[in-house]
Amino acid sequence: MEHITFLVAVVIITALAFDFTNGFHDTANAMATSIATGALKPKVAVTIAAVLNFAGAFLSVKVATTISGGIVNEKAGLQPSIIFAALVGAILWNLLTWLKGLPSSSSHALYGGLIGATVVGVGLNGVNFDVVVTKILIPAVASPLVAGLAAWGATRLAYLITRGGREETTEKGFRRGQMFTSSLISLAHGTNDAQKTMGIITLTLVSVGALKPGALPPTWVIVSAGAAIALGTYMGGWRIIRSMGNGLTEIRPRQGLATETAAATVILTSTHMGYGLSTTQVCSGGIMGAGLGGPKRELRWSLVRRMVYTWGLTLPAAAAVAGLAAFVADQGAWGVALVGATLVAGSGAMWIASRRQPVHAGNVNDVQEVEVPVQTAAPTPATTTVAA
Repeated sequence: MEHITFLVAVVIITALAFDFTNGFHDTANAMATSIATGALKPKVAVTIAAVLNFAGAFLSVKVATTISGGIVNEKAGLQPSIIFAALVGAILWNLLTWLKGLPSSSSHALYGGLIGATVVGVGLNGVNFDVVVTKILIPAVASPLVAGLAAWGATRLAYLITRGGREETTEKGFRRGQMFTSSLISLAHGTNDAQKTMGIITLTLVSVGALKPGALPPTWVIVSAGAAIALGTYMGGWRIIRSMGNGLTEIRPRQGLATETAAATVILTSTHMGYGLSTTQVCSGGIMGAGLGGPKRELRWSLVRRMVYTWGLTLPAAAAVAGLAAFVADQGAWGVALVGATLVAGSGAMWIASRRQPVHAGNVNDVQEVEVPVQTAAPTPATTTVAA
């Protein structure tokens, strides 16, 4: 029993560590466009996002119950070691994509890790694949398309109604609007992503009998998950902010307001319905729609392709790593220790690698290399873009 109690504590700490990585990995979702257009200064942006992520964690628990009692079968015999392995797979994938500056899905990393570890540790009967399809896979495909289409339409409308207006005055007004819409995304992100860690911790407590199956997250779980994601958000995932804010397309204030409004609407609607969608995919889809709806109608397809490939790889890659970790952890205490040591070593190695070319608030909007964007309208001279 002492071993189980210690392992539960390790799992809870690891879950909060994942929540922290989720925060700095997904800061770009809310603030990349506002930082890129100059609507908010970088440090001000991440501070606002952190506060609102924490507040959003208290607004709903529907996504948390999708994880704790939806994706996996609580009665299938899950052990804390399995959940630990799931978190290891998710964290390592999060850090790898952050290092590469790729806006991948923290949510899908967690889902993939949970599915892979459960299949290895319990068997196929431990996963509710109907829930996986209806509340994860279908939203994964639909949500960025819906957000992209909405952002495209909103961008076209914004340029239409401001046609003939004074450019400087118009852009100033839209930048002010972005202060509200980017804040709304931060709040929406807290209502969706913070709950995923709540669900993992709740699932762990159910697995050892500390909570009954179907129980809602206790208050201390909500507070700790909200605090962890807020702290991660404040740290700022500057590499991904650079890619989303300047890498996909050139974002102007009208486009920024349009994409933020579309993304916030999709995220809040999905949270209300209990869908554990990827806020990263929603916001990226919105940015692409706004890019195509703007006057230049361009996207930088090299980054788009890399990003979409990463989206497709996230769930199976995290599942594979977590499945291997679950197999090792199932060998006993030494296996759990080995998995933990691998997590620490892998995380440390990626952090050290990131220091070779640091990205921070002072250089997040700097251009890095030259690329010719692929146009959907008449070609224009080569423009600069940033390295992912």
